[in-house]
Amino acid sequence: MLNMVSLLPHCKKDNKVESKEIKGATLNELVELRNCSSCLFFECRKHKDLYLWMAKCPNGPSVKFLVNAVHTMEELKLTGNHLRGSRPLLTFSTNFDNNAHWKLLKEMIIQIFGTPKGHQKSKPYHDHVFVFSIVDDHIWFRNYQISVPHNESDKVSRGSLEKMTLVEVGPRFCLNPIKIFGGSFGGPTLYENPFYVSPNQIRALERKPKVNTFAKKVKAKTRRKMHELSNPLEPDEFADMWKE
Repeated sequence: MLNMVSLLPHCKKDNKVESKEIKGATLNELVELRNCSSCLFFECRKHKDLYLWMAKCPNGPSVKFLVNAVHTMEELKLTGNHLRGSRPLLTFSTNFDNNAHWKLLKEMIIQIFGTPKGHQKSKPYHDHVFVFSIVDDHIWFRNYQISVPHNESDKVSRGSLEKMTLVEVGPRFCLNPIKIFGGSFGGPTLYENPFYVSPNQIRALERKPKVNTFAKKVKAKTRRKMHELSNPLEPDEFADMWKE
């Protein structure tokens, strides 16, 4: 989350939201108090699963994502670097225009991740690129620095892109869309991902072989007891021979 705050100079960070029942109303009120029009809400469950709510407040729409493959700047230690507060260029893969729900997500990402021109905390130039790509119905995020040579002999002229290179900065993450709602943090469902599988179901499938192994052991033990009861041993006539 702190990496995202550093990448978005126009954002305003707030404290944790403790109320689960009236989460939508509480967040809409916080957004209104901060004079904002959009909200990114990170929700962690079971200390394992990270969800991201992306909402336009107060009337919607809103999207719920499952966040996977998170790698922070500190973890990656990449060589790229760009100035804090500079405005990013937003690039999207061509398959964002294939379906209506991808077009809606593209427009929401543009409005939320795009730094407004002339914002008081932003710098008036671009030196990095946000890349959003759709692969396997997931949105993959990358952040690259626009690197240009600084030598006088290799100096890039205006409009020349041949000598410009992209160097990854980080962070990296993957967004798996779950549902798109018509309102802010709720409302009618506009789209539901048919390929989404919850982390609880994945963990249950991973535990199933272990559960089957334990069940086999219990059944074998029960069969052994039933066999012993149905086939009792004959009394040994010499069992008490050496007892006084």
